[in-house]
Amino acid sequence: MDKIDFKRDLKHLYQPPAGQFTLIEVPAMQFLMLDGHGDPNSAPAYQEAVEALYAVAYKLKFASKQQVGRDYTVMPLEGLWWAEDMASFTARRDKSQWDWTMMIMQPEWVTGGNVWGGNGRCRPTKSAARPCQTAPGTVSRRSVGANYAHRLLRR
Repeated sequence: MDKIDFKRDLKHLYQPPAGQFTLIEVPAMQFLMLDGHGDPNSAPAYQEAVEALYAVAYKLKFASKQQVGRDYTVMPLEGLWWAEDMASFTARRDKSQWDWTMMIMQPEWVTGGNVWGGNGRCRPTKSAARPCQTAPGTVSRRSVGANYAHRLLRR
């Protein structure tokens, strides 16, 4: 069984050329996502969100390998960051006021049914904050440079 490396296959998205701005077209991709609030350096919710996302991502990877016969490399953590008061995000850099969506890209054959399968096998084994919010979703980035202008499309 060949292992799919999406980071290599999508190199133009994950490793853009150094020292230049490039306009790219990013296709709609699906992600495991978890929303939260607070300083990512100190808020327990952030650490718990990342742990929950990776726990589910790896369980989905192994389930895909066993049940579908398709193996892939788990993608790196990605995030969307913002604040109600943009001065908290820019000038003051008050991370305690930040909102975030942390996410890990999933192959198109991994569906919500895989995540919430009847036997719950893809749920995190470790107690995590708000595990019920770990859910699949689709992110569409159109003509995005430097990771701006994200538009979240939830199923």
